Amino acid sequence: MEDIDWDFFYKQLEAGYHIDETCFYFSDDAEEEVHYIGFIAQYECPYWAGYCDIPNGCEFSTAEELVTAPIYNGMSLKERWDNVVITEIEGICVEDWYKYMDHV
Repeated sequence: MEDIDWDFFYKQLEAGYHIDETCFYFSDDAEEEVHYIGFIAQYECPYWAGYCDIPNGCEFSTAEELVTAPIYNGMSLKERWDNVVITEIEGICVEDWYKYMDHV
């Protein structure tokens, strides 16, 4: 898996562009628990996290709220970014996501 630059990833997330259902884990988690975030435009709070990894999940109005929420062991996605390993975006591997999807 290639590393994804924070600024590039955040730009895609903020635009809500080909970014729904992003699957990842934290490299410093021995269990490698899979986490999910995404964007669904038709909802009032289009940014979401969890449901299977975070009890009852979370919904957010903005990308900034999503990435700064301390929902991962008291820390945010942005704070833990150096340990994020993304396995899939939009249901495909990251390499194919880079290759076949348009980006902003």
